[in-house]
Amino acid sequence: MSDTNLPNAPTPLITLLRALAKGVTYSVGLTVLLVLTFLALRVPPMEGLAKIWEGAIGSKDDGYWYPLTETLLKAIPLTLTGLSVVVAWRAGLFSIGAEGQLTIGIVVATSIAKLGAHLPGTLLAIFMLIGAMSSGALWGLLAAWLRIRRNVQEVISTIMLNYIALQILAWAVEGPLQEATHVKPQSDPLPTAALLPRILPMSLTDGIQTRLHLGVVFAVIAVIMVTIYLFRTPGGFALRLIGQNPEAAKLARLNADSIRLKAMALSGALCGLAGAIELMGVTGTLYRDFSPGWGYTAIPVALLGGLHPVGAAFSALFFGGLTSGTSNLARFTKGVSSVLVYVIQGAAVLAVVGARAWKNRKAGTEVD
Repeated sequence: MSDTNLPNAPTPLITLLRALAKGVTYSVGLTVLLVLTFLALRVPPMEGLAKIWEGAIGSKDDGYWYPLTETLLKAIPLTLTGLSVVVAWRAGLFSIGAEGQLTIGIVVATSIAKLGAHLPGTLLAIFMLIGAMSSGALWGLLAAWLRIRRNVQEVISTIMLNYIALQILAWAVEGPLQEATHVKPQSDPLPTAALLPRILPMSLTDGIQTRLHLGVVFAVIAVIMVTIYLFRTPGGFALRLIGQNPEAAKLARLNADSIRLKAMALSGALCGLAGAIELMGVTGTLYRDFSPGWGYTAIPVALLGGLHPVGAAFSALFFGGLTSGTSNLARFTKGVSSVLVYVIQGAAVLAVVGARAWKNRKAGTEVD
């Protein structure tokens, strides 16, 4: 079964181009929003945009390698969690549970690191990644099961599961996973051999030590695989059909419950992978406030990307650059806080929702 079975079905290339066009349009709109925000804060717009550019991309004077790699570093968890939202929402499941799935993944990965400290580093790293993905998938499956068997809306169940996961994390870092001295609410550092290696030698980056690690390769592979799955396989077509037209899926005798379970499992596995990669590639230690909200930021990332895997990757780069840029802006501009990025993210969601509402109203349909 493929898209060609449907009359006038857009090709994957057309779908991708539309998603990228939407992303560019929203990015331009957010840039305008930034300018208006600067004006409201009495910050010269050109100076503010220049500071954001330097923080995200770099400058001729200070170099480009470190800012660019930091932007990529911040985009890795956003790409993977954004993909998780794409998969779930494409299946018609409006999951808000990426944060909880990521959190469960890092708790399990850290537990495996503690129990398997005697294992060879490569083997331990593989087990940690598998454990994080499996636990994230199970956390997603729980929400899907509640939807299918108990008719609990996934919006509600995933939010509640997020809180449960965060409490499990808080208990773990003050209990069985706490560091050896039992002073700080965090775990012991991971074994060095289990950490993801950095991939850019200093000889290539003009002597600058960057933090970009192997996780960026995992993120790229995930984008490719999810794209192929959604747009080049019968399973991906069935998943999208369930989300777009449940009645047509029913007439086609598709097993909607099974497809939704698989979608939420894949969504959760991507979140677990995101957490494990950040744990093994950046922090090396588990602590209570591990995630700055990647699971929630994943929603605007996916929406700005047009709910397309490649679009979500570019959107993640945009948000990664925005995070790095606003941090730089806050350091060098009086009266501006780095929390500006959260204002922009919230505005992004509202802009997307408003645009879709306007589009649906114009088409004469109701907005869900």
